Formats: sequence, structure tokens, C-alpha cells
Amino acid sequence: MENNETRKELKVSAIENGTVIDHIPGKVVFQVVKILSLSEVTDQILFGTNLDSRKMGKKGIIKVSNKFFRPDEINKIALVAPNATLIIIKNFKVVEKKKVEVPDSIEKIVKCFNPNCITNHENITTRFTVIDKIELKLQCHYCEKITAMDTISFV
Repeated sequence: MENNETRKELKVSAIENGTVIDHIPGKVVFQVVKILSLSEVTDQILFGTNLDSRKMGKKGIIKVSNKFFRPDEINKIALVAPNATLIIIKNFKVVEKKKVEVPDSIEKIVKCFNPNCITNHENITTRFTVIDKIELKLQCHYCEKITAMDTISFV
């Protein structure tokens, strides 16, 4: 009797040290690459998009050798992929696995949507309060305008 459920997998080489960003919505993988400036990284980077996922239907994944992300970089990931998982690898072993979290406030990494905001005309650090973590809505500390997920622009 033949097994009709042949398992098909794409094997990707393991990384010795670095970070895996998993459970990225497929449509934002390239945005994550861009906002983290991964094109400037000289170590190995592997990424896949539109991969089959039981949880998400389709997902993306990024593996970055010898890179451990700073809190501001993790916040950027959370803003475009709020359900992503960070997996820290050391000596080929998973040493930490955590979901990214949208923070309560954002500083320095997002531009204000309002063209008249003082932060768009003077050298002032942007500051936002996250008023909706699900739909992702940020309120500017200075002009109080709301920046929504589809209008987020990174500094």
C-alpha cells in the first residue's frame, strides 16, 4: 500500500549563531528586510516568503547569521509583523524563543503622518503612544494625529 501523503520539505541550512524571524506575513517579508537594513549585512541571510504554514496559511521567514537585534529593531519588526517570533540561535541550538510585542510607546523609528507636525520640520525626535495594538494606531505626542498601519513610514 502506497502512502499518498508524501511529506515535501525544503531543507535550509542551519545557522550557527544569529536570529531567525519566523511567522512573518508573506506580504511583508521584503518590508522587514528593508526596515532592518538587511541588504547592508555582510553575513549570511536566508529568507523565504509565501511558505506553507498550518497556523497562518502562508508565511515568511528570515534567518540572519551573527545578528542579534536591538530593542528598536525588534519594535520595527513588531510594527509590521506583530505576530512574528524571534528565535535566538547560539552554537546551532535554540537558546531563546519569543514573540515580538508591540510596545506601548514608540520613539525615533516612525515618522509622523501629519505633514504639518513639528517633527517633520525641526530636529525633534518623534514620539508616539500606541493607542491600538491590534489595528496598529499610533498617536503623535506633538500634534496628536493618528498614524495608522497603512500609513506608517520609518525614519
